[in-house]
Order: sequence, then structure tokens, then C-alpha cells
Amino acid sequence: MNSLTATGWREPARTNFHGILVSVVVAVASISLAEHYHVSAMLFALLLGMALNFLSTEARCAAGIRFSASTLLRIGVALLGVRITLGQITALGALPIAMVVGSVALTIGFGILLARLMGYRTRFGVLTGGAVGICGASAAMAIAAVIPTHPEDSAKERATIFTVIGVSTLSTAAMVLYPMIATALGFGREHAGVFLGGTIHDVAQVVGAGYGMSKETGDVATIVKLLRVAMLLPVILVITLAYRKQHAGSSDAPKPPLLPWFVVAFALIVAVNSLGLIPAVVQQALQTLSTWLLVVSMAAIGMKSHLKDIATVGVKPIVLMVSETAFLAILVAAFIDLAR
Repeated sequence: MNSLTATGWREPARTNFHGILVSVVVAVASISLAEHYHVSAMLFALLLGMALNFLSTEARCAAGIRFSASTLLRIGVALLGVRITLGQITALGALPIAMVVGSVALTIGFGILLARLMGYRTRFGVLTGGAVGICGASAAMAIAAVIPTHPEDSAKERATIFTVIGVSTLSTAAMVLYPMIATALGFGREHAGVFLGGTIHDVAQVVGAGYGMSKETGDVATIVKLLRVAMLLPVILVITLAYRKQHAGSSDAPKPPLLPWFVVAFALIVAVNSLGLIPAVVQQALQTLSTWLLVVSMAAIGMKSHLKDIATVGVKPIVLMVSETAFLAILVAAFIDLAR
């Protein structure tokens, strides 16, 4: 019995240790660089990981890198729920909620339509549209985690990596440009916060842009952004149900689970957090852990990829993501103009 117990946990720990360790080392370097240069840590993790992609074929590291790119990713996504409470959502009122729900749905729909017109699979439009509409790199990774494995799995990984690079770059540019656009459009502090929170892709860039304008703008921008993060749950549920229906007629293809475990965990954490049962210090610790896990998993995804594969994507995917970003900005600005 003791030997069985030892085998149950020692062997996986020994198998995964080296791969997890190198992923953590890359994450530490990435977060340090991000703090110094004020650029997305996930982008640094991806690029540094790709520079070390030879480790993914090294026997001692391969299993741990796969574990970091899958299991640690899902845990990190689940812990995003600690950022959100139902009280924050209801405090916004009906109009901002309607704006966020509508803009996320329309951006994903626009991404699917444009991707199909450009000759890409629907899943690429869902991936890029979801990343732009919801919460940048975190959403891209969460959506990629529930899209079923396809025979062209390397194409899926390539699409995920391109989406993370694209959305991180566009989010950094938006952090600089969108406050100037909000001022040029004559938005007050509250409306500027709605615009920044409703359009910038990553949470960190929303915080930087919002509080760079004013405290009130930063507060509103952060809450609107967290509402977009909350859209992860229904969007992932819809994607999962769509793929289950698609595979319903096939006896060979395994169906995705009705609700992936990390989506259930995300919803439970939001519920517990909404009840005020998570102390502030624990809440902060879990937010930090979530960020670290997502950066570690991004480093591992980078190690599983090759730069030469990304170099072959061409101009069309760039046009797709820039178009989705512009579409979202115009949509949110129009909504604010109508609501004023």
C-alpha cells in the first residue's frame, strides 16, 4: 500500500519536475523584464520560451513542459475568478452590462465572419475574437484549452501563440493611444473609464491607462474590464456546447466535457468571492498566484513552439486582429456616445 502511494505521487512529481522548473525560471525572468520595461509579462514569457524550445524535446523536461502548458494553465484560468464579485457586476448598472455582453458577442461574431472570409477555420475567429473581446492573452489561452484537439494540433498551437503575441502587442499600443482618443472624443472621467475598460485587451494595460488619466477613470475602467473577464464563463460554456454538438454525430471523436473542470472552479471561486468569504490577503495571494501560473504556462507553450512556424503566418492574421480591435473600439465608442 505504501509503495502504491509513493508511486502515485512521487513518479509524476519526478517526471514533471525539470520541465516545471525551467518554465518557472523563464517566468521569473519574464516578470522581472516586464516590471522593468512595462510590457506584458506573457509576451516576454512566450518569446523567451520560444528561444528555449529545444528543451521541449529533451527527455527530462518534455513531460513537465506539457504539464505546465496544460494543467497549470487551467488552474491559472480558474483562479481568475478571485478578481470578480457579483456585486462589482451589478454596481455597474444595466447599460454597461448590456454594452459588455453585446460587444463581446459581436466582436467574436465579427472575428468568425472575417476569419471565414479570409479562408481560415471558424476556430481561429473564435480564438482571436475572444481574445480581443474578453481579456487578451488570458482569454486566448482559456479558449484554446477548451477547443478540442484536432489532427492539425500544431496549427492550433501556432494560432494560439500568434494570438497571444498579437493581442499583447495591440494591448500595449492601446494603453498609450486610447487615453488620447478618449480625450479627443470628449469623454468625461466616467465615460473614459468605460471606454478604456471596454476596449483594451489585458487587465494590466487597462489599469495603467485608466489610473494614468485619473483615479475615478481607473476605478471605472477596472470594474468594466473585470466584467469582460467574467464573460469567460458563458463564452467558454457556449464554445464547449458547440463542439459537443459538432461531435454528436461522430462515434469515434470523444466529446468535450459539458463543463471543463476549470470553468466550474472559476464559477465557484466567483460565487465564494461574492459572498465575501475570501479574506483580502488570501484574495491578493490568489490573484498573484493566478498571474504567475499563467506566465509559467505561457513560457511552456513558447517552449513547445518554433519561431519559424510563427514567421509563416503572413499578413492576413495581422489584418484580422487589427480589424477586430478597431471594430471593438468603434462599437464601444458608439455605445458611449448614444448613452451620453
